Amino acid sequence: MPAHDAGRIRDELRRRGALMGVGASPMRIFVWHGYLLSGTGSNIYARQLAREWGRAGHDVTLFSQERRPEQFDLGGVAVVRPDVGGLLPVFVLDRYEGYEVKLVQDCSREELDAWVEANAGALRDQGPADLVFVNHVLLGGPVGAASGTRYVVKAHGSELEYAMRGNDELSAWGGEVLAGAAATIVGSRHIRNVVREVCGTVEGVHEIPPGVDVELWRPASKDEALARLIAEARLDPANPGNRDEWLPDEGNPARIAAFLAGERPTVVYFGKLIENKGVQVLLEALRGLDVRTVIVGFGDCRAELEQQAAGLDVLFTGPLQHRHLVHLLALADAAVVPSIFPEAFGMVAAEAAAAGCPPIVADHSGLADVARGLEEDYPPGRGGLASFPSGDAAALRDRLRDVLALRGAEREALRAAARRAAVERWSLTSVARRILAVVD
Repeated sequence: MPAHDAGRIRDELRRRGALMGVGASPMRIFVWHGYLLSGTGSNIYARQLAREWGRAGHDVTLFSQERRPEQFDLGGVAVVRPDVGGLLPVFVLDRYEGYEVKLVQDCSREELDAWVEANAGALRDQGPADLVFVNHVLLGGPVGAASGTRYVVKAHGSELEYAMRGNDELSAWGGEVLAGAAATIVGSRHIRNVVREVCGTVEGVHEIPPGVDVELWRPASKDEALARLIAEARLDPANPGNRDEWLPDEGNPARIAAFLAGERPTVVYFGKLIENKGVQVLLEALRGLDVRTVIVGFGDCRAELEQQAAGLDVLFTGPLQHRHLVHLLALADAAVVPSIFPEAFGMVAAEAAAAGCPPIVADHSGLADVARGLEEDYPPGRGGLASFPSGDAAALRDRLRDVLALRGAEREALRAAARRAAVERWSLTSVARRILAVVD
């Protein structure tokens, strides 16, 4: 065996042993997620966690409504798409081809019970498992409970804030299924508090951040990152007239190449284009700054935001996938997370940090946890660059001005510190290991 192959195998075995735990045996794990495997934080979380456990040597089956799972690197895990009869209960209304989409709170209990049973039946049909890991208190918790197997629930802010808060019936249902879970995982102190507020006192709650794939999100030179971003954009499917909001904009390769040519400070936002995400705060903050900004995403507010951006140097790209974003973030000078609504965890900020792109986040909820982690790793006197008071466009403008003014060694020190914080605090490998440890 060549020496480099032997070394690679030893490194992989060490990695697997670290994730599984000393003396641990492989487990059969079902990961259930009721939606797709890209686009939103919980979608990506389910996909990456399943892959990480599969790569560690566990027998993993991933359940979702993804029609094309083969487009993702899932590490060889098995995939199942339960037949849910065409109904898709959601927390935020979006278009899902082939489904009747309804808000969870607008569904009847009979509809929700039938949907839960369709998913739980798919889990039972796959035979026994050592552990069922489900996303979302509702409707993941009921699916786990009906599976007949020990289950762990990952609580997200979306179901708690958009569907359950203020709804006594859904909140009581959430408390019931969490009481029966082997553990409840929350991504931040904020979500721990929200679980208590919405579902009542729950035992066995563990605070574990969602996790970042630090192998995927990596620093790169600007020239290399731009070339790779354009190459990925050329692989995008056609989208004449941008008629499909779920696809990248028509002509992106040429638009991106022209917009990002030359040396100018570059700021990135990526996420949904809805009011709660605070993109309007970012656009206001950009006025008076010599900066170009790339805004990635789709949502109901896009046309309004494009009007607000008039006179600014802003490029709207439509939604991009991780294969694009890893390169876009690597070439950017700052990423802004201006959400004005509580967030379970600042995943997009942690991903930007892993790429060496300093994030600037609104200082609240789960975003504040990311800010505090960055502050601890940033060079002396630079901690204040990590966050700004929520909704304060003037303060965000000041943070952007200060970050973009850094040059040479000072700029590289901040970028290296952001990367270090992501690797040491939020790597996916450590998160996957910690989840299994709480139910071991």
